[in-house]
Amino acid sequence: MTTEAVPLIPHSVLFGNPTYLVPEISPDGTRLVYLAPDEGVLNVWTAPVDRPDEARAVTHDRGRGIRTYGLCHDDRTLFYLRDENGDESWRVHLVDLLTGEERCATPFDGVQARILAHNRWHPTTVLIGLNKDRPGLHDVYALDLVTDRLAKVAENPGYLSWIVDTDLRVRGGTVMKPDGGLSVFLDPPDGPDGPGGPDAAPPWLDVPYEDAMGTRVIGFSRDGATCHLLSSIGANATRLFAVDLATGRRTLLAEDPVYDVKQVEFDPVSRRPQAALFAKDRDEWVFLDEEFGKDLGRIHGELALLSVDGEVYVDRTDRGERLWTVSVVTGAGPVLYYVYDRPAGALRYLFSHQRELEAYRLASMEPFEFTARDGVTVHGYVTWPPGAERKGLPAVVNVHGGPWARHTFAFDEEAQLLANRGYACVQVNFRGSTGYGKHFRNLGAKQWGADMQSDLLDAVAHLVAGGGIDPARIAIMGCSYGGYAALVGAAFTPEVFTCAIDLCGPSNLLTLLAAGAPYRTALRSFMHANVGDPETERPMLWERSPLSRVGDIRIPVLVVQGANDVRVPQAEAEQIVAALEAKGLAYEYLLFPDEGHGLARPANRQTYYAAVERFLAAHLA
Repeated sequence: MTTEAVPLIPHSVLFGNPTYLVPEISPDGTRLVYLAPDEGVLNVWTAPVDRPDEARAVTHDRGRGIRTYGLCHDDRTLFYLRDENGDESWRVHLVDLLTGEERCATPFDGVQARILAHNRWHPTTVLIGLNKDRPGLHDVYALDLVTDRLAKVAENPGYLSWIVDTDLRVRGGTVMKPDGGLSVFLDPPDGPDGPGGPDAAPPWLDVPYEDAMGTRVIGFSRDGATCHLLSSIGANATRLFAVDLATGRRTLLAEDPVYDVKQVEFDPVSRRPQAALFAKDRDEWVFLDEEFGKDLGRIHGELALLSVDGEVYVDRTDRGERLWTVSVVTGAGPVLYYVYDRPAGALRYLFSHQRELEAYRLASMEPFEFTARDGVTVHGYVTWPPGAERKGLPAVVNVHGGPWARHTFAFDEEAQLLANRGYACVQVNFRGSTGYGKHFRNLGAKQWGADMQSDLLDAVAHLVAGGGIDPARIAIMGCSYGGYAALVGAAFTPEVFTCAIDLCGPSNLLTLLAAGAPYRTALRSFMHANVGDPETERPMLWERSPLSRVGDIRIPVLVVQGANDVRVPQAEAEQIVAALEAKGLAYEYLLFPDEGHGLARPANRQTYYAAVERFLAAHLA
């Protein structure tokens, strides 16, 4: 086998802080705002829109860093969310961009804040969800940016999520039914003590279990006469509808027989859909507005002149609609950011998300598909080591979390690390993954550790049969559900995998379903419908738990956990580690005391991936 030498990419480049991230134009069109490191921690920076070299940091976090922020339409306030070491008790922090003053708008211990709504028509009001009074339910509060006063505007009658219109009026919400379906209500509460909600009126829309993940109200037109609905009811894949609220008449706007609508682009003023995006192997846009389609065409044309091929995403935060920020995901390089001058039809390059990556040869995600053992078509991506002959390579099956998510064509740091080190990175959108319609998604119901896992095994068999990967050198790794799948691989099919890496994965489905933060209890019926019901299916859940078959593990396992994880608690890692220890089985355990579900701090990420690289090198030879 001939192999072309490829320089190794340092962990600090792949998993340290990005150089830049998520740029936006301020609503008044005067500022460029983005995330960048300040003293080694991600913070928000601003600069005059035409002088990006004059940027300065306007937040000063020295912890895990800021990843979620927004600019308010009062043209002076920036907000960001921050929790405590990954515990997901998010607080809303505000920064006055004129004075530099910073304050916390939700200074409540153990309370989770959610930004529900803010827009140009109500520039000094932000709607926030807070579980301050009842840990399991988020009530709606209006935050006045002038006075910092929080006023409760709606008591939660049992909603899993709220529905709010462009005038910041609460119009209803969704309730999870006992069978895992949804009831959608558009009868708004009258106020904090108003009747409203599921006890006061029949549902506006009753969503069967099989359509629950593909159906939701995504917004209202500015005139309030129309709501926009994503729904898979009566079809296989999620479609986009406009619904006349006076008559109930639905107008179908966009559909695909196989793929779900991934994203909808709205006109910033009328709030009517201009385009729908379907994530196939690569993105496919359906344009509903001719002018928006022309703008996307101009952007693609400008990129073609630069020989840049990638998925294009736009952010239109400038109220004047003059400047857009554009993100381009090439899959084989860092994410590229541009400013699109709409009147001129021209692109101006800003920066890439990680400047140092530009010096290295990166790999590209390549789509593949195969037929599973029961005849179902399954899709995925392989990232091959650049410069290596695609024959008999060691491989890592990298399983996505969720599991109600999917791999897409993107820049994936893990895939790049693995390919750069000589491994084929196999990423499978196994049954239960989203995006491929409800039939495929619902094939994953109660198939944790069963048919969902078989799809991973069938992907391996497909690639082995093609000669690309060596059946004697295959690892499995993942985070969250992916960590669970890695443990299942070690316990159920140790003959297939050489080693396994579990980051924040559950080891016992019974204890997983009994745990979690109070505000996650509203999802319990969903989890019971899709994972299993502990009351009626206890034996099945135990049989699907890696802990039940720990004695069958005969390959090395790396277990990694964040101590503050509220989704998959630390006990899930501790019990599998204790069982491995008791049986004298080979394992390593890393516990990060300042992390939650996944790893956010760059130092921790680099520690983890150094351990991953060493572990794979030791066991895949």
